[in-house]
Amino acid sequence: MHEEPILQVRNLQKQFGTGCVECRQMETRKLVKNFCKSCGTVYACQNISFDLYPGEILGIVGESGSGKSTMMQCLYFDSEVSSGEAYINTPELVSNNVFEMSAQQKRSIRNHVYGMVYQNPVQGLKMNFSSVGNIAEKLIAAGNRNVGQMEETSKKLLENVHIPLHRMKEEPRNFSGGMQQRVQIAKALSNNPPILFLDEVTTGLDLSVQANVLDLIKVIQRDLGISMIVVSHDLAVIRMLADRTVVLLNGKIIEEGLTDQVLEDPQHEYTQQLVYSLL
Repeated sequence: MHEEPILQVRNLQKQFGTGCVECRQMETRKLVKNFCKSCGTVYACQNISFDLYPGEILGIVGESGSGKSTMMQCLYFDSEVSSGEAYINTPELVSNNVFEMSAQQKRSIRNHVYGMVYQNPVQGLKMNFSSVGNIAEKLIAAGNRNVGQMEETSKKLLENVHIPLHRMKEEPRNFSGGMQQRVQIAKALSNNPPILFLDEVTTGLDLSVQANVLDLIKVIQRDLGISMIVVSHDLAVIRMLADRTVVLLNGKIIEEGLTDQVLEDPQHEYTQQLVYSLL
């Protein structure tokens, strides 16, 4: 039996600008990279479609400006899509295009179904709340009201991401970048989300810290069976984490497949350049 995807994304489009005669039609678009010279419209995501399966880590790789982070912002409702569909395979949401849901329904999805770890912890954490306070905030948003229970959950999560408990009342602004990322991961996991988004989570961290964060992600995935989408421009990160990989260039998917396949035998010229620049 073939498993059903937990998340299906179809023809996700995100453009900045209204478009013109030169660029409105996908088939006849004349763009420089993803930019229309005639009217200045940027096509950040062009017809992106993929499936995410239960317990799978899907890697999204591409250079700066390829549309990776814009795609994540659209999926997590930080940014409105221009058009497209996304379906989450849970009993309450099945066969509803979540991009068309109300702001309240989207908030509920963010509180119960999704977790997000941003490249910059400032986006994911309140830097002047304690670490416990940050996690509690997410739990309260998901409807939790039991203070004792929230403290217990927070402690457990912070322990799981190796934050010393004697520092749990401290504010993340006093922490190193690696510790901030780990608090962010704990916060993202607090509502047991079936789907976790990780956007360039190791960028700017020292190599030894990167390795710790990546190990942590692997352990979480193995123990909790969460489905994850990991965005990175770093192929080493994708190689370590992802079961399957999608390669983006100028807002379009140019190659996808099992990670080993894509990295060992890249078909597209751009993927070949990416892979060989690593060797």
